[in-house]
Amino acid sequence: MDIRTSRPEDVDQVEKLVVSRMDPSDGVDARLLMTDPDAGSDWVGVAADGDRIVSTATLMDETVTLAGLDIPAGQVEQVATDSEYEGRGLVRQLMNWAHNRSRQRGHLVQVMIGIPYFYRQFGYTYSIPVKQTRKLTTKPEPVAAHTIRRATEADIPVLQRFQDDTQRTTDLRMGHSTACWRWLVNRTGSTTWIVDRDGSPVASGRSTPPEEGDVVLGEITGIDDDAVKALVALVNPDEVMERLPVLEQFLGSDDPDVKQYLVRIPDVPGLLEHLRPVFTRRLRGQDPADVVLGFFRTHVRFRWDGTEMGPYEWGGTLLAPGSEGGAGIAPDLLASLLFGPHGIDGLRQLHTDVYPGPQKALMNALFPPISSDLLTFYLP
Repeated sequence: MDIRTSRPEDVDQVEKLVVSRMDPSDGVDARLLMTDPDAGSDWVGVAADGDRIVSTATLMDETVTLAGLDIPAGQVEQVATDSEYEGRGLVRQLMNWAHNRSRQRGHLVQVMIGIPYFYRQFGYTYSIPVKQTRKLTTKPEPVAAHTIRRATEADIPVLQRFQDDTQRTTDLRMGHSTACWRWLVNRTGSTTWIVDRDGSPVASGRSTPPEEGDVVLGEITGIDDDAVKALVALVNPDEVMERLPVLEQFLGSDDPDVKQYLVRIPDVPGLLEHLRPVFTRRLRGQDPADVVLGFFRTHVRFRWDGTEMGPYEWGGTLLAPGSEGGAGIAPDLLASLLFGPHGIDGLRQLHTDVYPGPQKALMNALFPPISSDLLTFYLP
């Protein structure tokens, strides 16, 4: 079995394989990506049995932004294996391919959505909340002077600007790349909408196709409340993903399923070094201190002098970091600590192996709760 990067001549087989295990629209997605000038076959890994493609996975380039700092990231999607070849560890080998590729591309984290539990086997942890989907119980009245149309590639700058404006207030965000927007406006598995007012774009969103069941409208954004309400009225979905306060009055109060994005941190020292500017801003105003962060099998020390963080010094096992004035952080909860909604104080109430130690004010400043808004290729 040959685990390798796909080639242009593999497009037909990859498309057929993806359709056999998913939906026809997923085959459209595979072809769009593999023939894109900014992505292409280089983004897709395959397992080949001779000339036959029997398993595949795609690694997309993403950018996660935390407190204004861009973090190179990867997103694994379109994982599929021929039913005759299941149980042979091909997905594990392709995930290794994707993670090696991700490292080569300089990604410091991987972010994805996936079926329950499965990807935890490959080092991912549930860390970041997904915007909840709620029933639309009452529908806004159509607002005069608004019309709706399907977005085209010519609308991509507007789509990006709308999303940037909506995401600007969140601590952690991930938008769509220009290449990803091209796939989204051309795919059949969802529809990207533009609302115009007097001929000018004022709102956008993305909905699932009716043939999949209840229509869900997500990625909602607009220049004002009337534009957002017009989008919902004109799409007329069954469910709406939470995002903007103006829609709260139209949503049901049912108890939705809790969903989370999966995150993998392949190189903890590399990520913490990259985050040094964020940590420095957070610690301003804190008294000088020696800081110890213990991950039980490893730990890191640095000096905060009130102005700058000293260089990180990494060490081995430290079973009781609190006894040295430090914080204890279970390594499989680090992604939740850095990117999740709880902060260190919230996590210590949920997990015994996360605790701030004696320097609580400093650790709470270093690891606060994080608000988030992530856009992924597939609507969660």
